[in-house]
Amino acid sequence: MTDYSLVFTLVFAALLVIGLLARFYLASRQIHHVMRHRGSVPAAFAATISLEAHQKAADYTVTKARFGMLETAFAAALLLGWTLLGGIDALNQALLRSGLAAYGSLVPQLALLAAFGVISGLLDLPFTLYSTFRIEERFGFNKMTFRLWLTDLVKSTLVGAVIGLPIVALILWLMGSAGNWWWLWAWGAWMGFNLLVLVLYPTVIAPLFNKFKPLEDEVLKARVTALMQRCGFAAKGLFVMDGSKRSAHANAYFTGFGAAKRVVFYDTLLKQLSPGEVDAVLAHELGHFKHKHIIKRIVAMFALSLAGFALLGWLSSQVWFYTGLGVRPSMTGANDALALLLFMLVVPLFSFFVSPLFAQFSRKHEFEADAYAIAQTDGKDLQSALLKLYQDNASTLTPDPVFVKFYYSHPPASERLGRMNPSTQSAAS
Repeated sequence: MTDYSLVFTLVFAALLVIGLLARFYLASRQIHHVMRHRGSVPAAFAATISLEAHQKAADYTVTKARFGMLETAFAAALLLGWTLLGGIDALNQALLRSGLAAYGSLVPQLALLAAFGVISGLLDLPFTLYSTFRIEERFGFNKMTFRLWLTDLVKSTLVGAVIGLPIVALILWLMGSAGNWWWLWAWGAWMGFNLLVLVLYPTVIAPLFNKFKPLEDEVLKARVTALMQRCGFAAKGLFVMDGSKRSAHANAYFTGFGAAKRVVFYDTLLKQLSPGEVDAVLAHELGHFKHKHIIKRIVAMFALSLAGFALLGWLSSQVWFYTGLGVRPSMTGANDALALLLFMLVVPLFSFFVSPLFAQFSRKHEFEADAYAIAQTDGKDLQSALLKLYQDNASTLTPDPVFVKFYYSHPPASERLGRMNPSTQSAAS
């Protein structure tokens, strides 16, 4: 092992351990903070949230946090097994000995990525099953049968293969054929692929999993249409999605890109909110478009992806990158799939420590969207809608402040409602 390999191994191992300890620390803070406030509803919400609902949210949050710690420990052990303990190297060597190379250099590389994906997916299945059929079931959110879950699994696997394998094959081909600047061409292909998915998702992919019906409530349709016209927003249509067949959680969202934009309401949301509250929730989503949050996020994704591909372009030519992660690169054949796979495994270790910055930007965007919604609709409707959604989704009213800053992409209830009503913020704190 060269000096660079050893240094990289030590850095990787240190980040793995530090990241694991940091996640455990944050989860422990969240659990202790939520349980410490479980016994009483914060004063600002005492008139609207019952003690039973507050305690359900606390128990749901703590249960998920504890289960998340188990998942985190397993993921860290699995990452160690794939890398320094030789899992990826053994899989790669087995595929090289299988004779797949006779079909060209691209076939064994695709086989490596596909095999890794299948094995990783199988290892994650017990956690997915437990989360869906034990945790979500226990708190009354899961509406899926095992048959529907299995059907979704098969569909998502097939869709992933049909969509994912061609773009991966293209990137691997570019890595081997486009010279030193392959990473720039690969970045362009990746960005084009993401934009294409944004267009195809609402009309081709999403209907494979859910039914989308045009909004039939004429009164609500008129309100929503008037709101969008007032805000200068045009959409392809208003749709209701049968989210209730999988979960009791409620939501609404915009999907699509350009002329394919559409508004989608979960049927659970329409059952829980009044027309005015639906207006307010929709106005919040319109606020994201008004402030160009979606465009800003796409641009940020473009920039980060470009930096990532440039870094991958350099690392893929460094022997220590492979050996430092427990993999023997080929001295004569292609190592492109190995480089791509190792890069995807290592990047989250580094990005974890800058995730609070992205979470902060996301929370800032949510505050801006709330302010826009209040300017376009009745602020009281937005407050009551958010309270209903917090309660119906069993979102805790008392998260740990440090956990919030690190993980929360949306502001907690006390901060969010406090911006709309200062008395709420002072009472909640």
